[in-house]
Amino acid sequence: MTSSTSPSPINSITGHTHLFDKPKRDALFNQIKSQRGRLTTQDIENLCSEYSLTQEQLLRECLPIASLFAVAPVSHFLVGAVVLGLDENQHVNFYFGANVEFTHQPLSLVVHAEQSAINNAWLNGAKSIVKIAISDAPCGYCRQFMNELADATTFDILLPSQQYKLNELLPAAFGPTDLGNEYSLFNPAPVTQTVVDQSGVCGALVDAALNAYVPYTKNFSAVKITTFEHGNFYGRYAENAAYSPSLAPLQSAISQLYLAGLPMDAQTIQKIELVQTKGAENQQQVSEAVLASYANLPALETYSLRLTQ
Repeated sequence: MTSSTSPSPINSITGHTHLFDKPKRDALFNQIKSQRGRLTTQDIENLCSEYSLTQEQLLRECLPIASLFAVAPVSHFLVGAVVLGLDENQHVNFYFGANVEFTHQPLSLVVHAEQSAINNAWLNGAKSIVKIAISDAPCGYCRQFMNELADATTFDILLPSQQYKLNELLPAAFGPTDLGNEYSLFNPAPVTQTVVDQSGVCGALVDAALNAYVPYTKNFSAVKITTFEHGNFYGRYAENAAYSPSLAPLQSAISQLYLAGLPMDAQTIQKIELVQTKGAENQQQVSEAVLASYANLPALETYSLRLTQ
């Protein structure tokens, strides 16, 4: 069973003295949890003023806090990432992320910290990504995942002591246009399909599915995790031109749950629902495999949407 408590990390942000002392770090961690993995424009302005930091400096200083969200029972390697994104009003927000691993399951099912932070920004309405700070160098899988972004050629990747553009880390890249896809994550194709039959699925879950990024399989798919006391957490399917780095909707939702500081256990989780597009379903088996990592959770409830073409 995956636990939100992991042994001491074997990695660290080397060569960097953390600005926040433990009481401040703990207070910030709790604040970010209460805001479901985010710092708002006002939060950022307040912290930059209090510590005389630029936004970029603050972004880096937040990495040790981001790593606290990691759930890594296999590797014990805790990775944090923080996205500096712009909302629809061009206001800056910070979106946190961390790696998530699942015991007794293929390693390919994990959520990488960069995926987690980008997913967090996407689900919370960010319109563009300006920078992403990462506690450790991004693996090739994450570089490919980031290459699906609308801002892939412009955003900055901040490591503890270095800064890059994605094309420096992923030269001669394969991407959406190689598959004839002119759209991208954060710049998806307009949704032209309409729902013919939603089979009793709640409207918010249908909306989440219709906002999935699925240019390759057309399986508009989403997950809703209902908790007993802490509201609902949604995840959406985010596909990738290289296929393997695609983020499944269940992992998308679980990552959001962990960013609120909640455990994935029977005392917390009331219901888990998966909705997919009829005729394009591809998420049930992988979702059930991930859920098998946990003990005594409610059974996955599955639904199909019939959409116009």
